[in-house]
Amino acid sequence: MASRNTTNDRRARIEQMRRAEQSRERRNRVLTIGISAVVVAGLVGFGVFVLNKESEEKEQRVAEAKAPVKEEKSWDAKKLGRNHVETAVSYEMKPPVGGDHSQVWMNCNGDVYKEAIPEVNAVHSLEHGAVWVTYSDKAAKGDVDKLAEKVKKTPYTLMSPYKDQQGAIMLSAWGKQVTVDSADDKRVSQFFTKYVQGPQTPEPGAACTGGLSGK
Repeated sequence: MASRNTTNDRRARIEQMRRAEQSRERRNRVLTIGISAVVVAGLVGFGVFVLNKESEEKEQRVAEAKAPVKEEKSWDAKKLGRNHVETAVSYEMKPPVGGDHSQVWMNCNGDVYKEAIPEVNAVHSLEHGAVWVTYSDKAAKGDVDKLAEKVKKTPYTLMSPYKDQQGAIMLSAWGKQVTVDSADDKRVSQFFTKYVQGPQTPEPGAACTGGLSGK
């Protein structure tokens, strides 16, 4: 009789253990499903956030490209010479925004030059759709550094000091130019968006590498 009771007790304990294990397995499944749902929801939410942000940035770029640049100066592109010359050229604006120029362009694949560069080569870069950022001794070092970082990340741009310009910081494209107050001026981003390979470009898609690299 005692042996039978012992067997029954053992079976009861085994059954209890089995039920406890099943209960743990159910809890683990529920927990796993819950965590997976949270992760999936988070990924979906993040994906929606990224897509919305990209859409907003695209809309902003489109708006910037359409809007006029405040206090921008323009020259008639048709009246700007485009001949290749081997002699110095006297430009009517400083820095120049177009005109006759050297047959060799200045490298403008995000190139930052620490010393002044030849105007006749830089103008050829503008003909290829580059934006040329220039600064005088009046520009703050912090602004120069910020602009240099922006240029380095942007193909079809170049940057160099320009001693004789009127403004501390100036941006030039073919037939277009603007003076800004600082690197944080909103017109910097707008000018880049509007004129890097913009509609003013006489030779869109032309190379910005393989030219003159400076000192």
